Amino acid sequence: MDIVQTQNDLDVDASTGLSTSEAERRLTVYGPNQMRGGGGPNAFKILFRQVANLMTVILVAAVIVAFVTKDWIEAGKSADNLSLGAEVDVGVVIGVIILNTTIGFMQEFKAEKTMDALRKMSSPTSRVLRNGHQVVVATMDLVPGDVLYLESGDVVGADCRVFDVFNYETDEALLTGETLPVAKEEDVLDDPEMALGDRINLSFASTTVTKGRSKAIVYATGMTTEVGKIAKKLMESNKNKKTPLQRSMDRMAWILLIIAIASVLIVFGANKFNIKTEVLMYAIGLAIATIPEGLVAVVTLTMSLGVSTLAKKRALVRQLVALESLGSVTNICSDKTGTLTQSKMVLVRAWLPEEGFFRVSGLGFEPSGDITKKQRVEMDPTSGELHVNFSPNDTSPRDVDDEKRSLVSVKSKNSYVEETVVVRNDTMSACFRRLTEAAALCNMAEIKQDEESGEWFGIGDPTEIALQVFATKLSMGKPALTTESSRGKEGGQWRLVCEYPFDSSIKRMSVVVSNDAGEKILFLKGATERVVSCCSGRQQGETVEKMEPEELQKYLDPRIEEMGRDGLRVLSIAFRKLGASEEDIDLHKVDREQMETQMVFLGLVGIYDPPRPESLPSVMECYRAGIQVTMLTGDHPETAAAIARQVGILQEPDADANDSKDTDTHAVVSMGPPVMTAREFDALTEEEIDALGELPRVIARCSPDTKVKMIEAMHRRHGIVAMTGDGVNDSPSLKFADVGIAMGQSGSDVAKQASEIILTDDNFATIVRAIREGRRVFSNIQRFCSLLIAGNVGELVCLLVGLAFRDRLGETVFPLSPVAILVNNLLTGTPPAMALGAEKAWPTIMDEPPRDPTSGLFTWEVLCDIAFHGMAIALLSIADFWVIISGFGSGDMGEHCNSEYSSACDLVFRARGAVFATLTIAILLHAYNCRRIRGPMWSFRMLRRVHENRILFFGFLSGIVLCLLCIYVPGLNTKVLKMKGFGWEWGVVLVTLLVFLILSEVYKFAKRKLLKPLSIATDEQERLQRIWTETTTLNSLGGDAKSPKEPKI
Repeated sequence: MDIVQTQNDLDVDASTGLSTSEAERRLTVYGPNQMRGGGGPNAFKILFRQVANLMTVILVAAVIVAFVTKDWIEAGKSADNLSLGAEVDVGVVIGVIILNTTIGFMQEFKAEKTMDALRKMSSPTSRVLRNGHQVVVATMDLVPGDVLYLESGDVVGADCRVFDVFNYETDEALLTGETLPVAKEEDVLDDPEMALGDRINLSFASTTVTKGRSKAIVYATGMTTEVGKIAKKLMESNKNKKTPLQRSMDRMAWILLIIAIASVLIVFGANKFNIKTEVLMYAIGLAIATIPEGLVAVVTLTMSLGVSTLAKKRALVRQLVALESLGSVTNICSDKTGTLTQSKMVLVRAWLPEEGFFRVSGLGFEPSGDITKKQRVEMDPTSGELHVNFSPNDTSPRDVDDEKRSLVSVKSKNSYVEETVVVRNDTMSACFRRLTEAAALCNMAEIKQDEESGEWFGIGDPTEIALQVFATKLSMGKPALTTESSRGKEGGQWRLVCEYPFDSSIKRMSVVVSNDAGEKILFLKGATERVVSCCSGRQQGETVEKMEPEELQKYLDPRIEEMGRDGLRVLSIAFRKLGASEEDIDLHKVDREQMETQMVFLGLVGIYDPPRPESLPSVMECYRAGIQVTMLTGDHPETAAAIARQVGILQEPDADANDSKDTDTHAVVSMGPPVMTAREFDALTEEEIDALGELPRVIARCSPDTKVKMIEAMHRRHGIVAMTGDGVNDSPSLKFADVGIAMGQSGSDVAKQASEIILTDDNFATIVRAIREGRRVFSNIQRFCSLLIAGNVGELVCLLVGLAFRDRLGETVFPLSPVAILVNNLLTGTPPAMALGAEKAWPTIMDEPPRDPTSGLFTWEVLCDIAFHGMAIALLSIADFWVIISGFGSGDMGEHCNSEYSSACDLVFRARGAVFATLTIAILLHAYNCRRIRGPMWSFRMLRRVHENRILFFGFLSGIVLCLLCIYVPGLNTKVLKMKGFGWEWGVVLVTLLVFLILSEVYKFAKRKLLKPLSIATDEQERLQRIWTETTTLNSLGGDAKSPKEPKI
């Protein structure tokens, strides 16, 4: 839409702006230009949700019942020590409730900050045209139709259509993720589906003006701006839905609640509903023992331990539930700029017509690295003479390290050796020196070194910084050429005479400089098509070859296309010496079009944002774990694909197994068509996307909506998605992903608030460490849940079966007293579970594919483990009770043995001691069983590692000691716990424990033989693991040119 049509649609005259009254009316209609809050939960609602958690409600109910029954018993003056254990257990339960409620509240309350961060992004004031006068108004008072004045340094207050543009550029990284500023023009763009980064006639709210000036007409404010749309998506996204772990815990809570109620009714029924004090306390103790009150606390503390571990590894976890999702991540959607790459533009290649390609090593702003050139050394076998020839047309993309390995081939009777030489300041050709001078002098950027840290940093345009670093590597940076120290060197000291600044409308910049040798030279750099149009020839060694611009462009196109395929941004450099007639004129008053003519083309330079060194190994580690990495970037397709190849997201076509001629070697499987643009992907319906054999590996020119659409597509394929990002444009996808991962150093506040995890080092490798930790945490949760529930099943079944025993009066004889039940629960519950929560990751944890997210916490195998071990512990424990009383004893159970000790109850009290010892020690031994789901735990090899988990080892020993104290301390045993020390009965206990260990090993052996592997990889996950295997094998053999480790740059 042209600017006239824009004025008509918005009913405004760009020469006078809106009237004050009209602006006020529109403010009433459209509302303030600010981000609206989403009506998020307040502190009381968050607190209510924490307290209303099902497990918490059950625990609160248990506390209330315990207090009520305690008061009733004490009122009847028959409490004795029956309630002592209950008081201890109730205190633990209350502590658990407070701990979990506090942690949950603090974790969720942070969500309120997201909208605040967005609101603070707007510029506080804006300059607008109203009533024909320029005035300053609050940005929140901007309305559609306002005419804005924008210049360098301003933050754009609203989405607007630009006009009267002069050298105007904006930084849109927060919306598009692109590193470089975008040059704006007022041209009409006809495509309404154009990507956000290509809408060069629009400026967007919250972006920053980096250069030039412009006027603009506001067309969208508040929530209708592009930033507002992002805010709206953040408000609409729902991350309050429960995770599989939380759903598993809720289901378990309901089941245990039903079992607890049923157990109470069974106890009452076994006593014919003659509810005495002892019967009521036994029922309550049994009900509390059924519910693992420490489970929620142990889950929380295990996750907190994982959070602490990750913090040391430079990953800050903002929400505990993210650790659960990390363990089953199947896809990582990563931004390119600043995440996989360094976000530092670097010049890596140069090309001169006569001399061919030069390669530049060294990354970042530090001016260290070599400039290398391939040369051919011909050798005549008959004479033994060597002849050095350059290879100007050799465009091989091999890496410098590869080139340093001399390649020898035979041609006819002569042989030659191709080798690489390093270009230095004193050995470079005159043409290359002129190119380097142009890079340094036609440049307004600076590079400096921090005095304290020693790190180098750049000031100015990223592209010019890259040129300046390149020149400085050859000791020809701008300071070296323009200071007094350059006197006496070739050309002497250079001085700036005149500058024609970069103009986005013509996409080039030029300067006129002079030196001590009397030369006055105009250097020109810019987009190739704009530089070529100013040229009349090319520098061919020491001579200039005349060429028309069209002929020169055709000559350069193959080189430009090749560099573009490698993801390079190509700039052209030209120069000309000023004639005698131009010596005395005032260059500042001469039109630049007159000066920028008859130029001589010097060469091409290729610049790109290089990958982080750790990105490739990290992507390969993801493949090893069966995790697919997808790049979603706002950059152009060619650049995105080139970087994707270098970091291993895409494989080289000639590494495809379908193209491999060697059927005996294992090759990488074809990935299919891997790259799409956002427009192509957005044009597909959900049905068409779901019909694709595989989703694209790279999506270029990506918008926030495209990222969310990709995540939703992965969700429909049952994927668990981790999304990395740093800009505001990433925040919706960070919210919609299962795990949002923001960059801590380069990330915006909005992205950090929308994420669950923040990487403090912006290192993609940290994500792999976080996934490893997430897998470890979930495995440990599964381990101690199996332990806790199996222990509770063992106690419950043992105590319910024990109701079958009757004394002389026909009353039930409890296998354990109510207090002993609660003490056993304390010894065998939380302590060993916490020890399992601290279990280290097994070495093979990243060799397994991601955990099936639909399997939940309690898989069929875990449920079978719980049932088998729980029943084994229960039946062996109650068998001890029967064997001691009826097998080796008289079978006489006395009278009133549930309430007090007497000589008639001696046998019952000793049998209870044996049951207490068997239950306690068997559950503690089962904690070691849970360290390995299927592997043998009681082999000689594993026995040597019994102390590996020190917390579990010392917890086991402490549990044994406390168990013995409970059995043998006088008064505590008979009066409180209603049991007695024993002697020969230890033989029965030890035999029972040995039988339990044998049964456990036989059960695990049967599982290893009969069941499928713990994790079954999908075809896609197997393919990814083969890529990792192939790459690892190549690297171990010294590398290969086809390996993704070798970048083409």
